[in-house]
Amino acid sequence: MTTPLQTRVRRTVVTVGSFVAATAVLTGPALADVPEGWSDPAEMSWGHLLVLIVAIPVALAIVISLLAALPGLVKGEGITGGHAGGQWLGGPRKGTAELAAPDSETSEAGGASARW
Repeated sequence: MTTPLQTRVRRTVVTVGSFVAATAVLTGPALADVPEGWSDPAEMSWGHLLVLIVAIPVALAIVISLLAALPGLVKGEGITGGHAGGQWLGGPRKGTAELAAPDSETSEAGGASARW
């Protein structure tokens, strides 16, 4: 019969041993040299790195945004799509005037009921 302490020690040894074994197996390929026949690429300049990391994603974002806004621009609705008035989609048509107002001091209507 095993005690809880023996079980805990056994689990710890198995966990640490598994971690050490996995580390030893997985780090082997990382220490390999470049195979013969492969090219040895030149160092990348900071300008080229910035183009790859910043300029290309920004250019793609601008192109995608223009493509998304193009139908509205062609129809003459502008970039906002004709909803520049701050329209509440799915809400009352006349703004907050149609919302139920509180009937008394203890009424819960018309808000999140926040108190100071």
